[in-house]
Amino acid sequence: MATSAVSRSGRETRDSVVIRFAGDSGDGMQVTGTQFTLETALAGSDFSTFPDFPAEIRAPTGTTFGVSAFQIHFGGTDVMTPGDAVDVLVAMNPAALTVEVRDLKVGGTVIVDTAAFNERNLGKAGYARNPLDDDSLARYQVLKFDITKLTADAVKPHGLSSREAHLCRNMWALGLLLWMYGHERTATIEWLKRKFAKKPVIAEANVAALNAGHAFGETAEETEHLVGYVVPKAAVRAGRYRTVSGTEGLAWGLVAGLRAAGIEKMVFAGYPITPASALLHTLANLRAYGVITFQAEDEIAASGAALGASYAGALGVTSSSGPGIALKTEMLGLAIATELPLIVIDSQRAGPSTGMPTKAEQSDLFQAVHGRNADAPLAVLAPASTADCFDIAIEAVRLATKYMTPVIVLSDGYLAHAAEPWLIPHEAELPRFPVTYRTEPEGFHPFLRDPETLARPWVKPGTPQLEHRIGGLERDYDSGHISYDPDNHARMTKARADKIAGIARDIPPQTVSLGEDHGTLAVVGWGSTFGAIHRAVQIAREEGGGRDVAHIHVRYLSPFPRNLGDLLKRYERVLVPEMNNGQLVKLLRAEYLVPAESFGKVTGKPFRVTEIAQAIRKIT
Repeated sequence: MATSAVSRSGRETRDSVVIRFAGDSGDGMQVTGTQFTLETALAGSDFSTFPDFPAEIRAPTGTTFGVSAFQIHFGGTDVMTPGDAVDVLVAMNPAALTVEVRDLKVGGTVIVDTAAFNERNLGKAGYARNPLDDDSLARYQVLKFDITKLTADAVKPHGLSSREAHLCRNMWALGLLLWMYGHERTATIEWLKRKFAKKPVIAEANVAALNAGHAFGETAEETEHLVGYVVPKAAVRAGRYRTVSGTEGLAWGLVAGLRAAGIEKMVFAGYPITPASALLHTLANLRAYGVITFQAEDEIAASGAALGASYAGALGVTSSSGPGIALKTEMLGLAIATELPLIVIDSQRAGPSTGMPTKAEQSDLFQAVHGRNADAPLAVLAPASTADCFDIAIEAVRLATKYMTPVIVLSDGYLAHAAEPWLIPHEAELPRFPVTYRTEPEGFHPFLRDPETLARPWVKPGTPQLEHRIGGLERDYDSGHISYDPDNHARMTKARADKIAGIARDIPPQTVSLGEDHGTLAVVGWGSTFGAIHRAVQIAREEGGGRDVAHIHVRYLSPFPRNLGDLLKRYERVLVPEMNNGQLVKLLRAEYLVPAESFGKVTGKPFRVTEIAQAIRKIT
């Protein structure tokens, strides 16, 4: 949080700021962070967020494994990550302090609710003594407020119970932070009134708490550290923006793809699993756009229903996380054998098995590319950011319908919930790729292939004179009838593989995101690592006289872009940061025989810019 000037109002100017709200899973930290993000967006700052949920559905109150946090990085610069070191930590209880203070920069500000630092809560958090009363926090600026009492005083006129008043603490804290950074409260007040429209007293109490926190900032004279700041607006392209999460980007992109393909219906079949469930919730509200949602009894049934919808001529879509994708594997094999379009969204999480359900990883790449019996290739894509989720979803629909193949989209737990500003595209600018269903009976058989794409025809059941059978048994190349002939099986296996390989001719060549297309070092990433890698490469190129390093980000993971191998061989060394123990790096080595070096991270949290920058320094 660099100081650049003092404004006329006496507020200090900050180029960018990282704030983390942390508390119990019932303290409303996600709501607080989301509303602060909304007001930040309306103030014109660029931003990136990182909601960090506890894995327990409802952990015991006050425990460290029940801490819920929300981080936002915002400023007048090009913000590409949720930030490394935290400038301001709002800790609503001792557990939040002990878990999150390790990321607070030296000299940073920590705001605490003193009422929560009682003997019981301190014991649950592992404190032998109260850290507010010793010098353990001497490296930070500690602002100690009895937020519980201040909130209770603010909502007292509304007649709330003690428990109801306690639940308003997050709005008081939000009001204080909105004052600190010069943000408005209007959008939050309107949101509270809508959310609690059927409970107007609760709405009024929360508004009162919000206003009280804001007023406290304006009038308090308790510490020289309680000062206001100004964060300049970001320079952005002209247009209409809104905040978008990765989940929303995928949902809207699927609908845009549905329109682009000219398909009447999308059938989304899913089964609840963290962090993929949000996609089902989002799509359930899009019925008006031709979306039918179905919560199946299990993962296998969900993928079967989606595949059945594709057989019927609709766009079949399903989603899950790693454990659920494993269950869908047999149905994916059937989709490959029948050569039907199917979109599979994988919101990756830390594993194996149940693992850490709310933490992000990129450890399903092997599963997506190779995780099926027999030789069964399909297309695999990965969005680079929350906004990119929209474009990748459209591209997944295009490839699935043009090449009659399943397409796996590898999102992750971070992308699913993170948010950033999104420039809403004009409808006229969106792509169009209308599908054609086969209706001509002459010369038809179900596996008659397009000579260019090798895709088989898509036939709606009931089309006159085009009755046919498909299934998991091998088919004769020339007739579509069941065949156990060994030479025919070899021919069909090659045809299915060639079809997927041919996609490489229909996707953009790999480009360099930053730097030259040759040199000493290429840092290669995929998925949600984009922002951290890009910023780290920027830093490396600017420091020490300018290091010879470039950033390459791969969005098409199967097949790879046709020029990727030649591009990588133009660099002396290749470093691959990814949130796993080295999966893309092994695929690159196997495919192109390049001496790529792995830099893995499996903590359940995204890369920090400093981690990748340090790895670059060691090489260059």
